[in-house]
Amino acid sequence: MGGRIDMYIDLASLYSYIALVQVLRTQDVLKQHSIEVEIHPVLLGAINAGSGNKPPWVLPAKRAYGAHDSRRSLRAAGLENVSPPGDLMEAGKTQIPLRALHYVKKHHSLRTYLTTWHYLFHAFWTLHQPPITPEALRKALSDVPSDFSPASSEKRSKLFTASEVEEILRAAASPEYKDVLRQATETALKLGAFGAPWLWVTNEATQESEPFFGSDRWNHVYEFLGLPYQELTLLPPGAGKPANSKL
Repeated sequence: MGGRIDMYIDLASLYSYIALVQVLRTQDVLKQHSIEVEIHPVLLGAINAGSGNKPPWVLPAKRAYGAHDSRRSLRAAGLENVSPPGDLMEAGKTQIPLRALHYVKKHHSLRTYLTTWHYLFHAFWTLHQPPITPEALRKALSDVPSDFSPASSEKRSKLFTASEVEEILRAAASPEYKDVLRQATETALKLGAFGAPWLWVTNEATQESEPFFGSDRWNHVYEFLGLPYQELTLLPPGAGKPANSKL
């Protein structure tokens, strides 16, 4: 057993947010199965352009269906108070925070990297403060709690010091991290990506790799990796109800 999941995501992708939450919940069990997960910041707009895809809200039928699908997916993920931050075309210009995330990934711990992703998604989709300008990103990074949980209002120590925030911002504006983001996005395109989240999954035992698209393909991912999991099962009437429940 063992393997690897490379996950390519963008802050402007709601389903990337859902996929990240699912990875955070299962990361300890995945480690027990010797599955390594690596998250790669990529620019969804460039993936759409490079693959010829278009945002789902451009097509009226997809936009109408998307309202239902996103509501169901958020409920399944246990995410509340999540909605688009106004003009997604404008908010989707996430180059600056994505470069910053690449810097955090390289220079800080995995825990810090994942916490930063989680909070920036929260800032984008719940606070409706997309961190797409240096000023907005400075505020978001300065506000990240060391142990972030959307459900908690407890005051916690900050994840980054003021000097660390400024160093992240300098890196996000540098040619080096512009190139890092470009290369990560090009890698996703070479792997067939046409949207996000894009998963490239490798089974260590068979040395085979396959792509998976979306936040609701985990049963197929687990099957491909040879991991034990439970299928969704329909129960007969009355099954699974508490003994004192009433119709």
